[in-house]
Amino acid sequence: MYTPRAFAVDDLQALDALFARDAFVTLLTTGADGAPLASQLPVLYRRDGDRLHVEGHWARPNPQASHDGPALMIVHGPHAYVSPGWYPDKIEAARVPTWNYATAHLRGRLECFDDEAALADLVARTSDVFEARIGGDWRFEPDDDSQRRQLRGIVGFRFHVDVIEIKHKLSQNHPAANRSAVADALSGGDTNAREIAAMMRAIAS
Repeated sequence: MYTPRAFAVDDLQALDALFARDAFVTLLTTGADGAPLASQLPVLYRRDGDRLHVEGHWARPNPQASHDGPALMIVHGPHAYVSPGWYPDKIEAARVPTWNYATAHLRGRLECFDDEAALADLVARTSDVFEARIGGDWRFEPDDDSQRRQLRGIVGFRFHVDVIEIKHKLSQNHPAANRSAVADALSGGDTNAREIAAMMRAIAS
């Protein structure tokens, strides 16, 4: 990921926040023929100090489901268009449009598994997390034969992370007046824009 120094973040709490906001990631691998493969997947994430634990699963027919090896995981954060018309110095500095955003790229290695006990545990924990977020009460029941049989249709993975890159592009390379004006403009926008405005104000305080 191209990350100028002004936008690089080394605080892993920023990664925690991205996963807490949106644990639906993009997972990229390379197929046997060298062609890129991508999947959008919900994952479970936790961190012990500098050690990350990321788990998820594919549908068994997914071409990635046989991939033990290198992978790139993109964690998506908020993003918003920035108009050059918002900058106080737009004319003298010949400002142009841009985009502010937060994201993380994790590089590492996938480890696949398909034993029933491990898959049952993964599905149970995954459903517990995401049901709780919507106030739902569905639970995976390992003693229910009809539910347990469906485990045959998935393959689980553990993602062992080697490299963490976190990027917050929040107009840090602009004068304070520009940053303030952009945050003010974004605060009246959609949910993504308001999140970016709040992040900009947080680093300015």
